[in-house]
Amino acid sequence: MQTSKLRKRVVVVGGGFGGIAAVKALANAPVHVTLVDRSNHYLFQPLLYQVAMAGLAPNEIASPIRSVLRHVDNARVLLAEVTEIDLDERRVFTRESGALEYDYLLLAPGAVNSYFGHQEWAHVAPGLKDLDDAVEIRRRVLLAFEAAEREADPAEQRRHLTFVVIGGGPTGVELAGAIAELATFVLARDFRAIKPDATRVVLVEGGPRVLAAFDPELSERATQSLHEMGVEVLPNARVTAIDEHGVAIGPTRIEASTVLWAAGVRASPLCERLGLPVDRSGRVQVEADCSLPGHPEVFVIGDAASYTPAGATQPLPGVSPVAMQQGRFVARAIESTIEKRPRGTFRYVDKGSMATIGRRRAVAAVGSLKLSGFIAWLAWLTVHIFYLIDFRSKIVVLFDWAWSYFTYQRGSRLITGHRLDAGAPERVVVGTSAATAPSVALPAPSPVPLVDRASSSGERLEAQGQSLKTAANFSGIGSQ
Repeated sequence: MQTSKLRKRVVVVGGGFGGIAAVKALANAPVHVTLVDRSNHYLFQPLLYQVAMAGLAPNEIASPIRSVLRHVDNARVLLAEVTEIDLDERRVFTRESGALEYDYLLLAPGAVNSYFGHQEWAHVAPGLKDLDDAVEIRRRVLLAFEAAEREADPAEQRRHLTFVVIGGGPTGVELAGAIAELATFVLARDFRAIKPDATRVVLVEGGPRVLAAFDPELSERATQSLHEMGVEVLPNARVTAIDEHGVAIGPTRIEASTVLWAAGVRASPLCERLGLPVDRSGRVQVEADCSLPGHPEVFVIGDAASYTPAGATQPLPGVSPVAMQQGRFVARAIESTIEKRPRGTFRYVDKGSMATIGRRRAVAAVGSLKLSGFIAWLAWLTVHIFYLIDFRSKIVVLFDWAWSYFTYQRGSRLITGHRLDAGAPERVVVGTSAATAPSVALPAPSPVPLVDRASSSGERLEAQGQSLKTAANFSGIGSQ
C-alpha cells in the first residue's frame, strides 16, 4: 500500500453516469478522488419523464451521491460549482471553496438544453434535463387541466387542453405518449367540466421521422403507436416562434398553453471555458484514450466529449452507456499511467438501444433483432429497473409501475412549488407583440434558467436543495 503522500490526486467534475462509474472503478487504485458536483444527488435521467408525467416521485429516481459512494473509501464528495479550470497550473476553481489541485482531471459535466439560438424560448418551452425541470413540467401540465376546468370559453379550453412537444427523439416520444396516457387513462374521471381524454397532443419533428437514430422500420412502428394513442405527429416541421399562447410552424400556428422542448442538447458551457476548439454541439475533441490533446492528464467523457472511433463516420452518441464505459476506461487508464503501462484505446461496445412510447408500447434493437410492442416494453421495463442504483428504489419503482399498470392511477399528481403565482398574473410574450396576443392568458410561467453545469451526464445541478431521452442501452440507459 502506498503512503498518502504518494497517492495521486484525481478530481472528477460531474456526478452523473460517467463520473460515478469512474469513481467506483478507482475504488482500489492508489489515488485520492474528489468528486465535485453542484447537486447532492445522482439522477437516473432516463426516468425523468416519469416524474414529469406524475408517474414517479423525484426521490424514486435519484439517490444522494454520498450514499452511492459510501463504500468508496478513497473518494470524497464536494457540493460545489466549478467556475474555471487552469490546465497549465492543474487547478480547478469552484464558487464555494478554493482551488483544487490535481494530478489527473476527469470532466463529465453533462449537457444543457439547446434552443438553437432562441434562448428566449426557454421561458415558455422548458426542456427536461433534471429534477427541477421534471417538477416544473408536471406543474405546468397539471395546471393546464385545472385552467381548462374553470374556463368557460370553448376556444380557451381547447388551448389549455392542447400540448405541443418539440423534438421527435426518445425524450419527445416519451413525453408525448405519456401526456396522452395521462389524459386518457389517469385524469379522465377526475374532472367534471372538461373531458381530459379529448386532449390534443402534437409532436413536432424537424426531420422526416421520429426516433431518427433507430432503424426506419422501428421508427415507423413508433409512429403508428403514437397515432393509436391519439398523438399527432408532424414530420419535417420547423418551429419559427414560441410564445405563451402556442407555437408557429411557418405560416401555421398551433394554439397551446403548454409547450415542451425535447429538440436538442449542447455540452456544458464549462467545455468552452477550457479555451479549446469545440464542435457545433459544444463538445471538446478528445484523443483515443479520452484525453485532451496536449494534456494527457485531463480526460473528457460523456456528453462533453466528441470522439469518432476509427472506421466510423459520426462521433459516439451522447448516451449514458458511452459515458459509463468511458468512465471505467479512464479509471483503468489512470491506473495504467501510474504503473507506467500503455493506456490503450477506448472501444465502445453497443449492446442495443430502446425507447418507450407508452403503456405496453416500446421499440428495441439489439444487433439485427428488432422488437416492438409489449415484448419491447417488458425489456425496457426490466432494463430500467435493473440499472436503478438503490435497491429500495428498484422495489418502490416496480411497485409503483405495477400499481399504475393495473389501476391506471398515478400517485404523484401534486402541483407544488412557489411558482404558483400568488399575485396578479403577468404576461410573457415571445415571438409576437402584446397587441396581437390573445386577451386571455395563463399566469406567466416562471423562467427555467439554463445555468452552467458542472454536473452529471445531462443534469443541471443546484447547490441549494434537491432540484431524468431514453434511447436506452442494455448496458446502461439514456440519450437525448
